[in-house]
This record gives sequence, C-alpha cells and structure tokens, in this order.
Amino acid sequence: MLDAIDRFFGLTEHNSSIRQEVLAGVTTFLAMAYITVVNPGILSAAGMDFGAVFVATCLAAALGTAIMGLYANYPVAQAPGMGQNAFFTYGVVLGLGHSWQSALGAVFVSGLIFILLSVLPVREWLINAIPRSLKLGISAGIGFFLGIIALSGSGIIVSNDATMVGLGDLTETPAIFMLLGFVLIAALSARRTVGAVVIGMLVVTALGWLTGAAEFKGIVSMPPPMTSFLELDIAGALDLSMVTVILTLLLVDVFDTAGTLVGVANRAGMLDKNGHLPRLRRALLSDSSATAVGAVFGTSSTTSFIESAAGVEAGGRTGLTALTTATLFLLCLFIAPLAQSVPGFATGAALLFVATIMARALEDLEWGDVAESAPAIVTAIGVPLSYSIADGIGLGFITYALIKIASGNASRCPIAVYVVAGIFMLKFGFLS
Repeated sequence: MLDAIDRFFGLTEHNSSIRQEVLAGVTTFLAMAYITVVNPGILSAAGMDFGAVFVATCLAAALGTAIMGLYANYPVAQAPGMGQNAFFTYGVVLGLGHSWQSALGAVFVSGLIFILLSVLPVREWLINAIPRSLKLGISAGIGFFLGIIALSGSGIIVSNDATMVGLGDLTETPAIFMLLGFVLIAALSARRTVGAVVIGMLVVTALGWLTGAAEFKGIVSMPPPMTSFLELDIAGALDLSMVTVILTLLLVDVFDTAGTLVGVANRAGMLDKNGHLPRLRRALLSDSSATAVGAVFGTSSTTSFIESAAGVEAGGRTGLTALTTATLFLLCLFIAPLAQSVPGFATGAALLFVATIMARALEDLEWGDVAESAPAIVTAIGVPLSYSIADGIGLGFITYALIKIASGNASRCPIAVYVVAGIFMLKFGFLS
C-alpha cells in the first residue's frame, strides 16, 4: 500500500514522504479553515441558510481539493474564494437585486465556461493578454472591499450624511473584539504561527462567549440539512442583466487561479526551466470543475487558495498534501454548532486580515509607468467605493483602454482588454 501511494503521487521523485505530505496537508487546512465560518457568514447575508452554506462550503472544499490532488497531483487546496463570495452577496444579490438562486446559477454557468476555456487555448490566451497591472488592481480592490465590509460590520466605519462614511463608536464590544482579533491574527502571522487566523478567531470567540457578547451553541452534531443543494436557477442566470455578472465571476476566478497556481508551484519548485507549470491543463480543469460542483452544492465560486503556500512551506510537494486537507474538510461537517457559535466580530477580524494580505498586490505595480499603474489604482479604488467588484473592474478596463489610446499606445493594448472594456461600457450605458 505504501509503495502504491509512493508511485501514484511520486513521493520519492519529489523527495517527499507520506508523513511530510500529511503534516503539510494539516498545515494547509489550519491556514484556511476560517473559510468554513467566514463563507457561510457572508452568504447568509444574501438570505441563504448558514448551516446549509456551511455544509456546501465543506463539501465543495473537500471535493475540489481531492480532485486537485488526485487528478492534477498538486499540493493545492480549494474552497469558496474570498472576494467571490463578497461579490455574490453584496454585488449580485444585495447590489443588483438578483435572487441567491440566480446567483448560484451564474456561478454554475461561469464554471462551465471556465471548464471550456481550460480545455481550449482561449483560456491561456485570455490570461496572457490581460495586463498584469489590472490583475494586481483587481486583487487589491477586492481586498479593500473586504476591509470595508469587515469594518462596517463591526460598527467601526458607519455611514455619515456629510462625509458619506465616518468613524463609529470604538467603545462598543463588537468593535473592540474585532480589532483585538485582527491584532492577534496579525501578530501571530508575524511570528509565523501556523493557523494564525483560526487561533485569532477562536480567542475572540471565546471572549465573546465569556462576556455574553456571543452565544455558544455546542460543538458536535450531525451536519445541517443541505437546503441549498440543487437550488441554482439556471434560467435566471441566463438573463441579459447577468452577462456582466458571469463575466466578472469568470475573470476573477481565472486570474485568482492563475496567480495561486503559479505562486504555489514556484514556492514548491515545480516550475520547469521555462517557468511553465507542469500538468497545467489538469490543474485548471480541477479548479473549474470545483466551481461548477460547488454551485450545485450551494456556494459561491470555488477556487485555489493561496493559503496552500503554508502547506508547501511545511514540505508539501504532491497531491497527497491536498488529499489530506480534503479529508479534514469532510470531518468539519460534524462541527456545525461550533461554526454557528462564531460571532460576526470574529469573522470580521479574519476578513480584515485577509484584506491586508490581498492589498499587498499593489507593491508589484510598475509605478514608473502611469499608463499601467493609474488604471490599476482606479480599479483598486473603484471596487470598494462603488461597493461593487464588477463596477470597479469595469472602470479599470475602460480607463486602461482609453489611456492607451489617448497616449498613442493603442497597439500596445491587448485586444482582450478592448473586448472586456466594450462589454462594460455597454453595461454602464444600457444595463445599469
């Protein structure tokens, strides 16, 4: 059995061992386990049942990660992505007024398109054609968006008639505990503590229970009913008003996946001499199929998690790392009461920390080239201030294309950018 596992995953070839891969899988799980609480918290704001989304999150993460490990042999875990879930709730459902069932349908359709693009050369053309600066701006913009959601959800940032936004009451318990949790998570991360996000959330959650600011509902039970299973509305997703929604879901998923796979593979020393990813098509198919399956279970887009890098740092080199993480997500199904006992200020602390991580993308901008940096900044600012990831991305693509044309560099702008910019111009002009 041990020899068969070694041969299947190529442990000897990757200078690894079963023990090393299992420990790496546990490390990856601890680094991203927060998603089992944070994702249901965000999607429940769209009217979905917390328990049902908790189950869908665990199943989507387990199945997607298992596919990545068994089919692509990558030490990369998958789960409903941060940013995509915020767009699902605050952009599509609460922002545009669509039902969560139609939003799930849009996720499913985007997953099918992603599968098609993963098979055809179109997908690689699209990724290579979109400017790196816009990819960085999108990532940072989603981070800022999550930051606003975290701060407003805890009452730290409030609406203000004179200035649009203002500072809330920092003496209120949710604000105090949220900031305490954020500081603790950041401090533990600075100390390179494995599972810093989970530890920080658990500490402030326990404080909430002890002070009466949060209710403890138990630890172990049978999984909640999957009331969101097969509830996706395909017909609603095919409405004309959902075109830009599907496009945005697709773009974010494509770019998140590309960045994560390259980053994790680079850390694991998996890139070939030309800097290319081995078994790329298998990895892309694993990721795209996970999105479609996740929508069937009842959750927003499933994508590869950058937290997989924590497992790689711990020695993960093969799909056995991912398979270990997938197994742990399945075990998570039986701790739904504990997940529901985690208060909003605890998940807010995790959101704010994730926001700071995603905002780091701006440091890689080519600041000396205004034609590249300016559209990226417009995107990063536009996403949170318009309270719409789709609108922020649209502003970025449009400004990028127009700046290239006005500066006499129209030929240096990829055709794909003009296509996407044109779609968003139609959206702003006729579909808003």
